[in-house]
Amino acid sequence: MNAARDRRRAEGSAGRRDGEVNDAEGTGIRCHLDELLAARGMTLTELSRVVGVSVVNLSVLKNDRARAIRFSTLHAICAALECEVGDLLTTDVDT
Repeated sequence: MNAARDRRRAEGSAGRRDGEVNDAEGTGIRCHLDELLAARGMTLTELSRVVGVSVVNLSVLKNDRARAIRFSTLHAICAALECEVGDLLTTDVDT
């Protein structure tokens, strides 16, 4: 019934076509939110409460699907995780 939804499902659960990369639309930017949360024994839900960002939006960031992030959100995440921006986001120099 919903052609767009069916097309996305056919492309895969992440909505990618074959050959597409999973790092913020091929920018080479990688998010290390999973590793930072694990190192601090914190869940995505706890981080969501602390920074005031929905779990869904944090999940998009964590899974390298975000296209943009506000500086205020980036600052709040880094403050909550006691890390620097470079700890959270890195670039692949090969791209």
